[in-house]
Amino acid sequence: MPEYRAQKHHQDRMAETLREEISSMIVGELSDPRIRFAHVSEVALMPGGRSARVFVSVQGGTVEEEETLAGLIAARGHIRHELLERMGKRHVPEISFHIDRSKKVTTRIDSLMSRKQRKAKTAPAAATETTPTSKPTTLSSKPTKPTPKPTKPTSKPAAKGTAS
Repeated sequence: MPEYRAQKHHQDRMAETLREEISSMIVGELSDPRIRFAHVSEVALMPGGRSARVFVSVQGGTVEEEETLAGLIAARGHIRHELLERMGKRHVPEISFHIDRSKKVTTRIDSLMSRKQRKAKTAPAAATETTPTSKPTTLSSKPTKPTPKPTKPTSKPAAKGTAS
């Protein structure tokens, strides 16, 4: 099976270059008032290099995210033209912008996990307070011997119809 390390390396370099150039355009060159404080968090270049997904992280609520996304979509042609000039490539991939919600999802998962851990810590303490006192069990470090299995009788009954 052939290795495609060079192709993968090229795609990674291309995606990183796209990320840096689009980030610099968003910060300094685009004058659309709809585009709020945003930065490019990731660029996913498709294997053929014909299209790229640009994930943008926006500070603010969902209204700001939607406005910024609309402004970036409106400026897509200008961004692509600038990329063509800056990168000096023959072809620049088609760009589609998406809101990156991974940070919000990660924060939500972390808060749910910490809530579950807090409940788990308080649940054993509450359970030991409400249970009656019983004989404590101790664990010994010696391994226990397995109990032997009952054996089947070895003598066979006499067959019917045979004379003895």
